[in-house]
Amino acid sequence: MEVKDYLNPAEEKMDMAVMYLDETLARIRAGKANPKLLDAVRVDYYGSAAPISNVANISVPDARTITITPWEKSMFKEIEKAIINSELGITPENNGEVIRISIPPLTEDRRKQLVKQSKAEAETAKVSVRNARRDAIEGLKKAVKQGMSEDVEKDAEAQVQKLHDKYLKKIDDLFAAKEKEILTV
Repeated sequence: MEVKDYLNPAEEKMDMAVMYLDETLARIRAGKANPKLLDAVRVDYYGSAAPISNVANISVPDARTITITPWEKSMFKEIEKAIINSELGITPENNGEVIRISIPPLTEDRRKQLVKQSKAEAETAKVSVRNARRDAIEGLKKAVKQGMSEDVEKDAEAQVQKLHDKYLKKIDDLFAAKEKEILTV
């Protein structure tokens, strides 16, 4: 067995954890209008659940407004209903041409709550990275029993630890940036 056979899957899992965290943090509302807020909202489109971006044009004319222009008039009610039923906690305004979503400024309590939520997501990503490290090290220990030299195994463990540290730093950086974004008034 090659050392790469253990390092590559571990790095892949760690990278996926960071990418997932990045996407999840992008969906957390930080007081600024961001089209990614609507990524999780699904609309009933001819019997299947589709993201709003598949049935309408989404734009951000200013820092506190998202506008949605459906491609079909019949989608107005569906999009409004999906936004109201989503976890965003925002009521859309409809003028018959465009659906407007005004992003209200966040209260201090809500900011603290969002920072906690972001921190929990970061912790989940860290657990995924640690699990990937553990799996790689367990695989390396098994490989020693199958004939890999202990020196190679120790070097590989050190490489896994370096990967682990690198990805934990990425997670901390992502969280710090999101925390700053949320707490900036």
